[in-house]
Amino acid sequence: MNHPQIRVAVAATTTQRVTVNLFGFLNCEKPPGMTSRDLVNVVSRRLGKKTKVGHAGTLDPLAEGVLVLGVGPAVRLIPYLQQQPKRYRAIFRLGQSSESGDLEGPITDHPDLPHPSEASLQQAARSLVGTIEQTPSAYSAIWVDGQRAYKRARAGEVVAMPTRQVQIDSLQIDRYEFPEFEFETVCGSGTYIRSLGIDLARAAGSMAVMSYLKRLAVGPHEAQNSISLERLREDDLSIMLSPCAPSIAHLRQIKVDPDQCRRLGHGLCIDGSPLPDSETPNQEAAAVTGDGQLRAILKWKDEAWFPRKVFPIDEGQL
Repeated sequence: MNHPQIRVAVAATTTQRVTVNLFGFLNCEKPPGMTSRDLVNVVSRRLGKKTKVGHAGTLDPLAEGVLVLGVGPAVRLIPYLQQQPKRYRAIFRLGQSSESGDLEGPITDHPDLPHPSEASLQQAARSLVGTIEQTPSAYSAIWVDGQRAYKRARAGEVVAMPTRQVQIDSLQIDRYEFPEFEFETVCGSGTYIRSLGIDLARAAGSMAVMSYLKRLAVGPHEAQNSISLERLREDDLSIMLSPCAPSIAHLRQIKVDPDQCRRLGHGLCIDGSPLPDSETPNQEAAAVTGDGQLRAILKWKDEAWFPRKVFPIDEGQL
């Protein structure tokens, strides 16, 4: 059975063609060697030019794993999904370095560097948990002056990368067999795992290159439930969409009745009480119907909740 907010059939036209409005997220499995844009293009071609598609968090071409796509109006929710934590698994090789920080560039061996103990690696990992300063690799997918950094670096440009603050919630060394170590991390948006592993090796007195990276989860979207490229190309995408509300579960929810839904649909505010942290500027909440449909993103101002983003719902379900 289709979720009422995922697939909404619109009245047939005189030519008996039926338009289907899609609204939700696709939890896709990006294979290595493909860019995030390539995967978006696969889905866009299936759905046609009238349906917007966007991805939540770029994966470098060498990486694999979860790439969540927003479909239809859900594209407007991508910044909120980006606020959810991400989980990665990575493998690094100690005693080596490269300009790209991975195996794609020419590798330089450093045989004179010490072999860190497992205890020193674990200690280094603990030192990188929390809010840290990070300088992404010039071969990352970050935008610099309107172009992906890795494209400029591969063209031979010297790219000055900005330092940023990122949040590392956990960083656990799961395997260490010199020269390789493997870790799993839960982190916030904007974290570059390649830089994290290199910083970890440096903190343990060595250098490293990344040999493998997989994104295991973005918020509630996990790798074991992701959709393969083959299925994205061949199967009915509408039945694979996930509803939007779980993807923004970190926002406070406000239940709205049918009258409030109609007001929000007309751009009008609804009465209500501020959330406990109402002193926070630009406080936002999600307006959700009794059956779990996301109606709007709300903003508290002037003692009322105003719609910031409004989304379609199946009013027959109210």
